[in-house]
Amino acid sequence: VLVGTIFLLVCLFRAYAGHFTPTQHLGFEFAAWYWHFVDVVWLFLFIAIYVWGR
Repeated sequence: VLVGTIFLLVCLFRAYAGHFTPTQHLGFEFAAWYWHFVDVVWLFLFIAIYVWGR
């Protein structure tokens, strides 16, 4: 989670600096994909620990 937060802070600073355009925003897309990956991992951990672990 710390890595994702740092990732988003870097994106915020880059957005304020004007580095992102409507056609060129790959860093922000990578941050979004990272958080989707984290969501899937947390769902798997929740199922593995709380549902299967009983």
